[in-house]
Amino acid sequence: MVPPWLHTATQKRQLRDAAIQRFIHVHGALPAVASSAIDDVDDILAAVSSGTVTTTELCTAYINRLTEILFDDALAKARELDRFYEEHGRLVGPLHGVPMTLKDQFDVKGYDSTLGYVGRAFKPASRDCVIVAMLQRMGAVIIAKSNLPQSIMWCETDNPLWGLTVHPKNPDFTPGGSSGGEGALLALQGSVVGWGTDIGGSIRIPSHMLGLYGLKPSSTRLPYHGVSVSTDGQEHVPSVVGPMSRNVDSLVAVTKAIIEARPYEEDPKSCPLPWRGEVFADVQSRPLVIAVMRDDGVVKLHPPVARVLETVLSKLAKAGHEIVPWLPGTLHQECIDIFDQYYTADGGEDIRRDVAAGGEPFIPHVEALVNKGKPISVYAYWQLNKQKLSAQKRFLDLWSSTKSPESGKRMDILLAPVMPHSAVPHRKCRWVGYTKVFNVVDYPSVALPAGLVSKELDAGASEAMAEYEPRNALDEWNKSVFGLDAMDGMPIGVQVIAQRLEEEKVLGAAKVVDKVLRET
Repeated sequence: MVPPWLHTATQKRQLRDAAIQRFIHVHGALPAVASSAIDDVDDILAAVSSGTVTTTELCTAYINRLTEILFDDALAKARELDRFYEEHGRLVGPLHGVPMTLKDQFDVKGYDSTLGYVGRAFKPASRDCVIVAMLQRMGAVIIAKSNLPQSIMWCETDNPLWGLTVHPKNPDFTPGGSSGGEGALLALQGSVVGWGTDIGGSIRIPSHMLGLYGLKPSSTRLPYHGVSVSTDGQEHVPSVVGPMSRNVDSLVAVTKAIIEARPYEEDPKSCPLPWRGEVFADVQSRPLVIAVMRDDGVVKLHPPVARVLETVLSKLAKAGHEIVPWLPGTLHQECIDIFDQYYTADGGEDIRRDVAAGGEPFIPHVEALVNKGKPISVYAYWQLNKQKLSAQKRFLDLWSSTKSPESGKRMDILLAPVMPHSAVPHRKCRWVGYTKVFNVVDYPSVALPAGLVSKELDAGASEAMAEYEPRNALDEWNKSVFGLDAMDGMPIGVQVIAQRLEEEKVLGAAKVVDKVLRET
């Protein structure tokens, strides 16, 4: 007998597949726009304004590459935008006609936000979340929602409802998570901008593993209201929404558009901070003092990741930027130890309730998470918050005191790896300390592609890893997942970090780093 949860999952997948087939039957013969040549938000606006392409043609081209279903609404929206342009001779807003996709936790009226839970299937949202409503008013065309892990709380994208998302370069490897569905779609050119969320690296990890760009902002800078989330109600380390794309300019365009649309008038938690163009411009106009983290003291970088990081630093130094070391001692580990206690502060009750509602099985890593800790008292929670604030203050003091020995100038940004490894086989992703420390301190970060694993350039890596003596169990695990032949050609990213609520600075600095990498 088929268990009820599997019947629900099968029904949901069949509806998705049928919607795809209907679209292909009706629109499959339409000429596809060369969408790879229009891969930037500003390029799309220019192409629509000049009449080179219509929004409907562009929307159709991207829909042909997707596997999730808001197609009918997307085409209706595209035709509405075309009519508006024909009648008024202008664009409806700063995102007119830009095809976008959403991680399956952004509420869209009439569609499910499942969070990878069977029990949330066939329960459509009654309204759009704030950021979706804002995007649509500015002319964005939402064409799909994408896969994520059961509960969201992991760097692998798998759940009983939709199944496993695989890496486009190798189906035996993970694209990361929890915004792994968005990452895979963008890597396959299924969208121009994808929206993900990040509570421990969930935007930056897929970006790193897939050769993409992704922004994790500080909390309150972009509107989260109405975005469904696991452990809803916890505010100790808030989840944040952020864009992903195939170029840094698209990150800038959509972030600027949202901030300039005054999200604080619709989301009570959004801060009333305008877009600061002077900060964005300043950081691109002068040599920067860049601190670098080569090792977080817990898990050593695989040789290809270390090589790419050093290559980036060499190019930045040649371009005139000052490089200084970031020396946190045990501070990063202390921040992560605090964070991990927050993950299970409720004893896993929130996740258990959602899994029980659908009667589905646990994905193994989710089951391990909910079995990891016991619920803590309100008093113990207060003590944990005090520890977090103390760690944040020490982090701030370290940042303020890190200066160039040459110029005496205070550091502008921190450059760090995203993961100790490139993409890895499924269920081998374990240590996310290089990303989640910046969630604890609430600093914005941009992940950007910086290189590839290379059998030629990393010829001695296997021997080096064989000789390496791990310093702990996690380091031993990281050593065991290295395989140069299987990882050959996998993308490697770096992340650029600025201080809290400095989104303009981190995006401007990301443009600087990206330009240096592309030009040299």
